[in-house]
Amino acid sequence: MDFVKMQGLGNDFVVFTSPLDPDPARIQQWCDRRTGIGADGVLEALPVDATTVSMRYWNADGSPAEMCGNGLRCVAWLAHSRGWVDGDSFTVETDAGPLGVSITGDNMVRAAVGAAQRHRITDLAVGGQTVHPVGIGNPHAVLFVEDTSLAPVETVGPRVGEDPLFPDGANVEFLHVVDEETIDLRVWERGVGETLACATGAAAAGFVAHDQGKTGNRVNVRLPGGDLLIGLEDDSVWMEGPAHEVFA
Repeated sequence: MDFVKMQGLGNDFVVFTSPLDPDPARIQQWCDRRTGIGADGVLEALPVDATTVSMRYWNADGSPAEMCGNGLRCVAWLAHSRGWVDGDSFTVETDAGPLGVSITGDNMVRAAVGAAQRHRITDLAVGGQTVHPVGIGNPHAVLFVEDTSLAPVETVGPRVGEDPLFPDGANVEFLHVVDEETIDLRVWERGVGETLACATGAAAAGFVAHDQGKTGNRVNVRLPGGDLLIGLEDDSVWMEGPAHEVFA
């Protein structure tokens, strides 16, 4: 089976360019960093036509996810660099719906993340923490913290993300507002644990920070793996950041 190892902001993937029907054990084997290829997740990327490609995503534990923002940029760059599509702007079909992407420079991709879906309850007290639930591609729970370097990601992350209030699980974002144009962020991802970057998590954090009146409609999100630009237009969110092929 042909695959490409790719990464966006250190969030890394095994990308297969032929149809997959894997069981969770096989996904776990591929993602194992000692005995497998090593990755945060697995992507299936397939050409559809000259203006469209498709992607599916699985977490490292073998569970499927609706969407992966860093994976979306990687698939977009792969499709562009391999000549699957015509032009610099095209559509990627995901389990969260079709999303528009544009190549904006060398290894740089701007992509729609979709409309933010507010939970019917503004705040939820989960695991002793006040969180802001929002859906952007995947379910998210955003927490404001004073210092991301001291945030209890490995303990509070799974406690919140696996709470029964989130039946499908949730990614948990630990957010510190630096100023109106900058936020710091760490993310605990369901099925993976803490990662160097989570693009849909950055989108969720940017949306919540703006919704709470703490930032403007464009914000630079500083993640352990690097910076991601997030923009908001009404309730729709876009991102712009890097995508790199590591090896094939």
